[in-house]
Amino acid sequence: MAEQTDQIAVVGGIDTHTDFHQAAVIDSIGRHLATEAFPTDPDGYRQLLEWLHSHGDVMAVGVEGTGAYGAELARFLRGNQVTVVDVDRPDRRARRANGKSDPVDAYAAATAVLSGRAGGTPKTRDGIVEAIRSLRVVRRSAVKSRTQTINQIRGLIITAPAQVRERLRGLSTTALITHLSRSRPTGELDDPARAVRTALRRLARRYQYLSEEINDANAELRPLVAQAAPDLVALPGLGTETAAQFLITAGDNPDRLRSEASFAHLCAAAPIPASSGRTNRHRLNRGGDRQANNALHTIALVRMRWDPRTQNYVAKRTAEGMSKKDILRCLKRFIAREVYKHLTRPATTQKPLLQTA
Repeated sequence: MAEQTDQIAVVGGIDTHTDFHQAAVIDSIGRHLATEAFPTDPDGYRQLLEWLHSHGDVMAVGVEGTGAYGAELARFLRGNQVTVVDVDRPDRRARRANGKSDPVDAYAAATAVLSGRAGGTPKTRDGIVEAIRSLRVVRRSAVKSRTQTINQIRGLIITAPAQVRERLRGLSTTALITHLSRSRPTGELDDPARAVRTALRRLARRYQYLSEEINDANAELRPLVAQAAPDLVALPGLGTETAAQFLITAGDNPDRLRSEASFAHLCAAAPIPASSGRTNRHRLNRGGDRQANNALHTIALVRMRWDPRTQNYVAKRTAEGMSKKDILRCLKRFIAREVYKHLTRPATTQKPLLQTA
């Protein structure tokens, strides 16, 4: 009669890098079983999975950097029915106590999962939101470069010789770019006036090229965002850019967010106590996704200027003695609650939740 042995339950931990991933495996009471490195290619992922299963029944795997170096590995493990847990890197206090090395970090990831300190569900990164994120990277870099370009143009004009500067003074950005891109500088390049005209012409053409790139990105993003969350882009104060940011923040699996409070915390819009002595107040958590918080801030400012309901709310709170900064904090929290409803149920049509209290 063959002897049967039950597999032990094990937990994996992975410290991710560009060329290799360092993996560690522990048992259900935290004993270190093994550590090994695997290359970051499909064969390496298969070897890592087989190595994990060779030590027992895999309960879960903690992965550092599921949004960066570990993104493809996390997709591979989920595709093979392995529970993946997003693990933050150890804080400085833990690093000072335990040291820093790849095996140490992999073991720390495994113990964080086993102890329950790490329990975040990573983004799946396998749907339309991931497509939006990729396209938006190009748009954001083009916007940043275009802003830098127009600043360089205006900086050169300020220091240009008078015969160049006076002809360009007072022109709007559109007129300035059109004029400079059509200019035909003449003379020798060792003449400062000719050199600055040449530089301005090239910068103006770069500005036009970047503007075309931004327009192309907008044309690609607009239908994708509308398809992913049609009700979200219809909310007052939201556009393609801010809606895309909220979709990226939530990911392709927004159900990983336990509640609208957790989404607000993720967007750095969760109020926390900030009282001292006779002062009794709250402030917003400064952690979380700062780009999502910036999107909330933009929407709040737009609504304060154009939305009558928001204007009534601001007037009421101002009359009660609340500062503008605190009113903005309240508006951000209300907007986060409203956005969350449309992210988790994008097909529904609801009245906006921002009401005057």
